[in-house]
Amino acid sequence: MSTFQAPKGTYDLIPPHSATYLAVRDAIAAPVRRAGYGYVETPGFENVELFARGVGESTDIVTKEMYAFETKGGDRLALRPEGTASVLRAALQAGLHKGGNLPVKLWYSGSYYRYERPQKGRYRHFSQVGAEAIGAEDPALDAELVILAHDAYRSLGLRGFRILLNSLGDAKCRPVYRAALQEFLRGLDLDEDTRHRIDVNPLRVLDDKRPAVRSQLADAPLFRDHLCEDCRAYHAQVRELLTAAGIAFEDDPTLVRGLDYYTRTTFEFVHDGLGSQSAVGGGGRYDGLSEMIGGPALPSVGWALGVDRTVLALEAEGITLELPASTDVYAVPLGEEARQVLFAQVTELRRAGVATDLAYGGKGLKNAMKSANRSGARLALVAGERDLAEGLVQLKDLTSGEQRPVALDALVDEVRKALD
Repeated sequence: MSTFQAPKGTYDLIPPHSATYLAVRDAIAAPVRRAGYGYVETPGFENVELFARGVGESTDIVTKEMYAFETKGGDRLALRPEGTASVLRAALQAGLHKGGNLPVKLWYSGSYYRYERPQKGRYRHFSQVGAEAIGAEDPALDAELVILAHDAYRSLGLRGFRILLNSLGDAKCRPVYRAALQEFLRGLDLDEDTRHRIDVNPLRVLDDKRPAVRSQLADAPLFRDHLCEDCRAYHAQVRELLTAAGIAFEDDPTLVRGLDYYTRTTFEFVHDGLGSQSAVGGGGRYDGLSEMIGGPALPSVGWALGVDRTVLALEAEGITLELPASTDVYAVPLGEEARQVLFAQVTELRRAGVATDLAYGGKGLKNAMKSANRSGARLALVAGERDLAEGLVQLKDLTSGEQRPVALDALVDEVRKALD
């Protein structure tokens, strides 16, 4: 055992479990790639101010959970706690919005970091796949992103998730709701920190998960009762498009999520099989974020889906993904000459697109065949001096046990036929 272990609240992804994570990432990415989203990758750390402005200085993410540090050169940086601000920054820096083809559609995948109390489904290092549509205000985009996430989960076999939907209004109607909410909250029995939030960002109080706070919020004013006509009509269109696409959702007038940049459409995917950490992903519209970080007005919408949480949801539903074997063919050389010949054949098979491995380390036949079976390969190639003298290799089906000789110069074609 190593002297060192992964830091508290983090994890290592190692085979065979890591194959499930890769499959989940691919499944989430597949629908967005078909919808015209291009891949973007940003640094693992950014300027602290990007998140302070974008995510919100009053949020727990910025005030309590962000890993911030100062470099030797005096720069104030932070490990990225979420993806949207970084992706929008990258799009602005590259001038993607100036190409005349809006919205700019981007998707990403990576690790994110928050200093939280570790528990099942909540880690200090976690993996997400996200999608952002930048530069267009259109309810069809909001609906598109919800549908893409829904279809990704369905493609994995998940059925036990629910979609929660709300609208957080815009710059016209939010101040009216904010004032009504502040008046209500000031009449509650709250601790000093929570009372401070009433003045800074009262929506954060609605997102408080503590029972002592939640029990007092039952009669809190609802955003839907304060939406302006434009926001009401916009939200109605999103709902109509989702319904027409056969997407079941639940209106949740208390849904605010934990980031300051959301406007209008807000949604969350929850799975009741995950206990207290039920959210597997979510997102919404963030029409003012570009201006917050120094860019032009670029109304946008996006989401992030948790790979870790999605894997837990699969486990909760008892779903085991059908993953392709990492090895289709396992070569077993008997002797030095056979090792050289089979090594060359392994290389040719790999170049021909066949997943192939070799028994390394001079293993005897018995141990090498055990390794072949453990590899998950369907076929084994076995060759000794007598086989090679005749220009042959023994091709063995590891499921049926049937074995037959094949010519070396026809090996690639014979292996392909056997795998079909």
